[in-house]
Parts: sequence; structure tokens; C-alpha cells
Amino acid sequence: MERKRLLELLRGVASGDVSPEEAHERVARLPYLDLGAARLDLDRELRTGLPEVVFAQGKSDEELVRIVEAMVTDSGRVLVTRVEAAAAEVLSAAIPDGRFEPRARIWSAGRFGPPSGRRVAVLSAGTSDFPVAEEAASCSEWLGHEVERIRDVGVAGIQRALDSIDSLRRAHVAIVVAGMDGALPTVVAGLVPCPVVAVPTSVGYGASFEGIGPLLTMLTACAPGVAVVNIDNGFGAAALAHRILSRSIASP
Repeated sequence: MERKRLLELLRGVASGDVSPEEAHERVARLPYLDLGAARLDLDRELRTGLPEVVFAQGKSDEELVRIVEAMVTDSGRVLVTRVEAAAAEVLSAAIPDGRFEPRARIWSAGRFGPPSGRRVAVLSAGTSDFPVAEEAASCSEWLGHEVERIRDVGVAGIQRALDSIDSLRRAHVAIVVAGMDGALPTVVAGLVPCPVVAVPTSVGYGASFEGIGPLLTMLTACAPGVAVVNIDNGFGAAALAHRILSRSIASP
């Protein structure tokens, strides 16, 4: 239950429009809803500002549908990551209002909230990094932020990134996705004033060690203001950007 709905419920009790018994029934599922195979953390948004997001990988179709239906029933919205096409078809058959974004492997229903008025620039160093970048972009859009996608601007042709510098400087947060040598986040952080969230990808030849090479490069970035998330973790980058932006919105 998000903060807005809880406040509306409490106001309803105070005004007499909602009985205490009805209010109790609505919040009885807190702090979680036990579905057997999963325990849904329905009040996570109240604690952290972010709702629980469903990670589809490893779940059966039946488990996935039960979880998603329960979350849509509770709040009218849900975000599901790492969804393969076959699972997306099952979800869309159960919940026709859902949307599937195959490159991002994101399935969603509803939206997190109204537009935030904040801009996230999502850069991918190479075309091969695009699926992870698209996960970050799609999740950021679902969370209510304006997203500008800047694709194929790796350091092997640095002029491509420099051509986008005006767009980058308008961003409130930059999410920079790179495999291979992973150098792009350091370059971006040396050019723009906003926080940079770096995402290493598993793209690259053997010495990149399936993403460990770019991860270490990003962790040792000489430009300050770079935060690094896990390998291929586009959702984690979007979540971190959202927390940064939410605090800036809340600040006077």
C-alpha cells in the first residue's frame, strides 16, 4: 500500500466514510501477503519510496501470474523484470492491460505515479549494451521520469558522446551502460554536473571476464560522483536514480 492510499484510508476512517472494520480488512495483508511460494512486501513503498518489483527469472508461469495478479489487485500496477517472451504472453493473457517491452525484457501494468518533472539520460556505449540500457530506461519511465536515450556513444569514438553534451547537461541523473573496457562513465562524469550511475555489462571478449573488467574500471573511476551497480543491472540503476531524484523533489 502506497502512502497516498493509506492517508486516504485514514481520512476515510476519521470522516466516518470508512468503518474501522473495513479499514482493518484493507490493511490486514500488511506487512506482507503470503501466497505460499512468495510473500509479497506490499508496504515496501511506505518504507522506502519504491514498491516491490517482480523478478521473473526462475519463477514458473503459475507463480508469476499469481504474484502479478495479487500486486495489480493491491495497487493497480506492477513492474516485472527479466521477462522472456513466452512468460510475457502468459502474463498478457491473464492481464490484458499489461505491456511487454522485449528488448528491455520488461512487462508492466499501470504506472508508478504522475510525471516527476525530472530527466534521466540513459547512455549505452555500444549497440550490444542496448538491452541493459533499455531495461534502465524502461524502468525509469515506469517510475515517472522523462528519459532521453543516447545510444552507441562509446569511447572508441568519443566525438559521438561529445555531440550529445548539451542533452547530457540537461539531465538530473545520467545512467551510463558499458561493457568492454567500461570507460564511458568516467568520461561522462568528467563532463556533466549531475550524478552518474554506472552499469557494467557482460559484453566483451575474454579479458572482460563477463563484466568484471568493466566493473573494476567503473569502481576505480578517477572522476568523482560515480556510483556503480551490479553487472547487467539496469533495474538497479533505475532504482538508484529514482531514489536520488525523489530526494531532490522532496527537498525544499
